[in-house]
Amino acid sequence: QVQLVESGGGLVQAGGSLRLSCVVSGSIFRVNAMGWYRQAPGNQREFVAEISTSGITNYADPVKGRVTISRDDGRNRMYLEMNGLKPEDTAIYYCYLDGVQGGTNRNIRVWGQGTSVTVSS
Repeated sequence: QVQLVESGGGLVQAGGSLRLSCVVSGSIFRVNAMGWYRQAPGNQREFVAEISTSGITNYADPVKGRVTISRDDGRNRMYLEMNGLKPEDTAIYYCYLDGVQGGTNRNIRVWGQGTSVTVSS
């Protein structure tokens, strides 16, 4: 069973930077895209960024130019480098993995438990 664990969140002043990490453990037949969502208090979970197995990236407009997603498949890790943070970036950040489950060949999405980011003005 695949598990994802995020880390790197915290409290930072506006304009600051954070680097979120997502560590993948367990086994899965095939990993496809990985990415990040976030959920601010009172809001729905929203897409932040995604990276494919070939390294193609996609970013949500509110973070474009300020965040960089990357993955290190050799270390089973994914990162979200965030710069120029704004108070509106305050949220719980969740990483996810889209893949194919061994045995069943089902497409699955696995979520981490989230890491909190708070940006003070």
